[in-house]
Amino acid sequence: MILPKTVRLIDVTARDGLQNEKNIVPIADKVRLIDLLSQSGLNHIEVGSFVSPKWVPQMAGTAELFATIAQKPGVTYSALVPNERGMQDAIASGVKTVAVFLAASESFSQKNINCSIPESFTRIEPVMKMASDHGIAVRGYVSCVMGCPFEGAIDPARVADVAGQLHRMGCYEISLGDTIGIGDPMQTKRLIDIVSRAVPVAKLAIHCHDTYGRAIVNIFAAMEMGVAAIDASAGGIGGCPYAKRADQSPDMAAGNVAMEDVLDLLAHMGIETGIDAAIIRRAAWDINRVLNRKPNSRLAYIGEQ
Repeated sequence: MILPKTVRLIDVTARDGLQNEKNIVPIADKVRLIDLLSQSGLNHIEVGSFVSPKWVPQMAGTAELFATIAQKPGVTYSALVPNERGMQDAIASGVKTVAVFLAASESFSQKNINCSIPESFTRIEPVMKMASDHGIAVRGYVSCVMGCPFEGAIDPARVADVAGQLHRMGCYEISLGDTIGIGDPMQTKRLIDIVSRAVPVAKLAIHCHDTYGRAIVNIFAAMEMGVAAIDASAGGIGGCPYAKRADQSPDMAAGNVAMEDVLDLLAHMGIETGIDAAIIRRAAWDINRVLNRKPNSRLAYIGEQ
């Protein structure tokens, strides 16, 4: 078994963690969350999304966030940009790293961003050009890599095709998202094996939702395949507002894998991250109090809060 010697953790609490909340989280609470995460030793924090608040109300005020948070030297503060307008707003806010978002499912692409997969590539072409012109790094997200709430199973070859195109367009890293949390370890390994033929494994990240409690084992499986970048959120909050079953039964996208649970896994494997798990737990409790609930993780309950 070959495992990475070091692992990068990308915190998605403030963006993917909050975008599905029904009640608007005040800017002051988001600033407190991000500033606390900045003290933990994390070196990449996703702050928000420059998307129309008409579609994702929780992401309103992202420009204000970038102007208000205490940006710590050495930490990457990134934002999701859906289109050219979003990129213009990111540039105006001085953002140096952005993310673009595509799907491996045609149906999910239509539901999520109201266009086909080919059209979604056309939509981000000017984003990539603007990023190149302004020296901005671009990270790529691919959703529904193991299953879709509308189409069911997704062929890994389709994921490889989307990820490969993003790589060729200039994305420095491609995050593979199990949007409805349906994957298992063997499926994860097969996915990484096939996608890594189109994108070097060193440029792949894993983004697991914990719908069926398999996120941690799927992350371990991905690490066995050489993946050394992991997306997670404090307290396991998050999910996609569009990832609902076609039969209208309850939302399957339970939430992101909890950052504190991932840190525990890595600690037991002897992999040093330089991240203070106690601060992550504090952040998990703090933001969940704002949301009027408790953290959806196991390690959040270790020690005093």
